[in-house]
Amino acid sequence: MQHDGYTLKDLQFWKIVIGLGFASIFIFASMYAMQPLLPLFTTEFGISVSYASMAMSMTTIGLIVGLIVLGFFSDRNGRNVYIYLSLIGSVIPFIIIANTDSFLLIVILRFVQGFALAGVPAAALAYISEEIHRQFTSVATALYISFNGLGGMIGRFMTGFIAEQASWQMSLYILSIFGTVLFIILLLTLPKSRNFVPTDTTFAKDIEGIVFHLKNPALLIVFGLGIVLQLSFTGVWTYLPFHLIDPPYFLSLETISYLYLAYGFGVIGAPLAGWLAGKFGLRNVRFAGVVLLALGIGLTALSPLILIIIGLCIVCLGFFTAHSLTAASVSKEATHHKGSASSLYLVSYYIGVAMGSTLLSPLYETFGWAGLIALAAILPVAYVGMIRYQRAKKA
Repeated sequence: MQHDGYTLKDLQFWKIVIGLGFASIFIFASMYAMQPLLPLFTTEFGISVSYASMAMSMTTIGLIVGLIVLGFFSDRNGRNVYIYLSLIGSVIPFIIIANTDSFLLIVILRFVQGFALAGVPAAALAYISEEIHRQFTSVATALYISFNGLGGMIGRFMTGFIAEQASWQMSLYILSIFGTVLFIILLLTLPKSRNFVPTDTTFAKDIEGIVFHLKNPALLIVFGLGIVLQLSFTGVWTYLPFHLIDPPYFLSLETISYLYLAYGFGVIGAPLAGWLAGKFGLRNVRFAGVVLLALGIGLTALSPLILIIIGLCIVCLGFFTAHSLTAASVSKEATHHKGSASSLYLVSYYIGVAMGSTLLSPLYETFGWAGLIALAAILPVAYVGMIRYQRAKKA
């Protein structure tokens, strides 16, 4: 028998939102934990910047594969089991990584971990939509998404800080303990699905839905923007530690880790963007977010450290403004199979992460920070400007 769903007055509502929120913190902290450690890896393992960056990009590739595969199975076997498996499956690679002296094994394990990490994002939003009363679904979703940014910020800050104070291995042990405790708590407290109905569509039908979206020019533009935004954003944050440990800054990883607190401006940017879009239109506010992102990136090309810090805050504000509105536009542009359209946007988003992590490394190694910044600032503005120009021509 179908249940109407939990409301704000129900304890189960808060168990779901807080439980999935902390799961999201762990997932995104685990995903981005290696980012501030890349300069350490180049020294400790005697490897190139490009090879070190694979500790990030392979995780993202694993996540992309996992989103597709685990999303498919989650629609057939339920939500809870994939949330639990995601948590414990992400903990085990951390323990092995902290005890190996082979960077190749680290790269392989990060791919495996990325696949496991996908279980939570692949199941969580569907679980919320099924178990929370539809009047409160948007509240629950907004609360859940707000934990995503916190996870990215905590993962980057914590590993850089602890690596400087103790060791990078210790930071992974702490994440492992957090994930294990969280797994046990959710296993005991997360309400079982009551409204889950297994889908009876075949994998071929799911592929048909994906192909349908890939033939929609409006959606292709949105997916492309997701790639471009994340490529620029990830590129800046991935190579920032390399830039700041070199002269004239000579910053420690502990000091660099504090810069990741700029993510707090992203927590402000997402809800503010939704409010402004209602007043000035989604496309106008999204364009403003892209311009802010580019301006912030441009500021990081200047020498004074204070301007770099201000630039990073503007980068986060602009990126999360543009990203949140781009994600919101997916459901507006998709006329059918809205779930698979959202999944495709996530895939494009993480393709941007992978590209920003590794594909920009030759650019950084050849032209340095200035070359990377030039591409990262120009690309999103050029992309959105081209779209607006084409639309103006058709009008």
